[in-house]
Amino acid sequence: MYSELGLYIDGAWKKNGGGNKAEDVINPATEKPLASLPHANKADLDEALESAKKGFAVWRATSAYDRSKILRKAADLMRERHDAISKIMTLEQGKPYVESRGEVLVSADIIDWYAEEGKRSYGRIVPGRAKGTRQLVVHEPVGVVAAFTPWNFPVLTPARKIGGALAAGCSLILKASEETPGACVEMVKCFADAGLPAGVLNLVFGVPSEVSEHLMTKSAVRKISFTGSIPVGKHLAQLAAKHMKRTTMELGGHSPVVVFGDADPEKAADTIAAFKYRNAGQVCISPTRFYVQEDVYKRFLTRFTEYAKGVKVGDGLEKGTAMGPLANARRLDAMDSIVADAKSRGGTIQTGGARRGNQGYFYEPTVITDIPDDSKIMTEEPFGPVAPIVTFKTFDEVVERANSLPFGLAAYAFTSSNSTAAAIGDAIESGMVGVNSIAISTPETPFGGVKESGHGSEGGTEGLGAYLSTKFISHG
Repeated sequence: MYSELGLYIDGAWKKNGGGNKAEDVINPATEKPLASLPHANKADLDEALESAKKGFAVWRATSAYDRSKILRKAADLMRERHDAISKIMTLEQGKPYVESRGEVLVSADIIDWYAEEGKRSYGRIVPGRAKGTRQLVVHEPVGVVAAFTPWNFPVLTPARKIGGALAAGCSLILKASEETPGACVEMVKCFADAGLPAGVLNLVFGVPSEVSEHLMTKSAVRKISFTGSIPVGKHLAQLAAKHMKRTTMELGGHSPVVVFGDADPEKAADTIAAFKYRNAGQVCISPTRFYVQEDVYKRFLTRFTEYAKGVKVGDGLEKGTAMGPLANARRLDAMDSIVADAKSRGGTIQTGGARRGNQGYFYEPTVITDIPDDSKIMTEEPFGPVAPIVTFKTFDEVVERANSLPFGLAAYAFTSSNSTAAAIGDAIESGMVGVNSIAISTPETPFGGVKESGHGSEGGTEGLGAYLSTKFISHG
């Protein structure tokens, strides 16, 4: 059922037969290896770069109309093959099959949307000051792109970068996660089978720091797109600045949830609890700090805790599973550390708080109360199924607490008041705010953060513009 893994360079698959380093891909539900993944060596990376340079020359000369046809064909193939891709994703990443399926289908929608938007990358004519002058503003593809994606969304995150870059006319070297390579390999096959010219899309794997530092020193790479942790993002941004490369940085978050006293606490709890435990909380926009106004705190907490206790945890391929394992052993250790810190600070474990079973990286859906704002769970991104729920009194107080961290990716609020909804949307320092809604990530809308959560956007017209350079042409 699992993929045959390899590197994809210059339109050909390169299996592990040349003495390259390799690593095992582990099923997080069983802790057993699924396959061996070859790493790219420096010669492979240089070949990918030369391939991308040639691919860019071909692709930028291809009309937006013809580029769109290939992208749409790739999206159609992703839909046709969604079942197999979804099962591969669940095997390597752990999320339930229904979530994997949703991710693959939304990723196809992202490619489709970019395919259409790429045909609408219009310039403009600016009236000249002197008679007979024509002032033209045109958009051109920035060039070869190096993109780096994480393990939590093995298809969706690459799809955003592939869609934006290819629709703009760029070529791409994608370094996807070594822990979850199979689903991305299958997506790249869809582009190859759709007729994408050789070199336009290249897929490599390896030691992340070695791959990034090798590619980012090359003058041909003109754009970096990275999704991952803040420390790594800062390091890559420094490297990019040294070589004056364009960057899009989608980094970590620690999303506040504000539940006002005029909201329906049970409805809010049902909505946000389901979103909290999606992908076992391993989502950069996962709700992670819950501030509930005192009047409705007990009702919200009761309903949220009931939901957490009812989540069926198990292998993502088993019917009825609502939450799979964490993706790796590192996340288990992180959850243990967070819970231990909370207990040491007087926190109360309402439910969960421990690993489950002795095989696989399973952790119980957890709810913690009675913790101070300077505890680890309230100040560091948990990236797991742990929800801290605390009270607040006033609007100004909760805004100050919500904005107190260096993160600014996503935020959520629940209220029945239109004026409060408008006020909290304005007051929260975040790239995305969902008010009575969790729908903050769609193909047609911008996705990105502020402060240390990064800069630039994926999705929407902004996501296409990230891969375009602006040129002004004056005709006398």
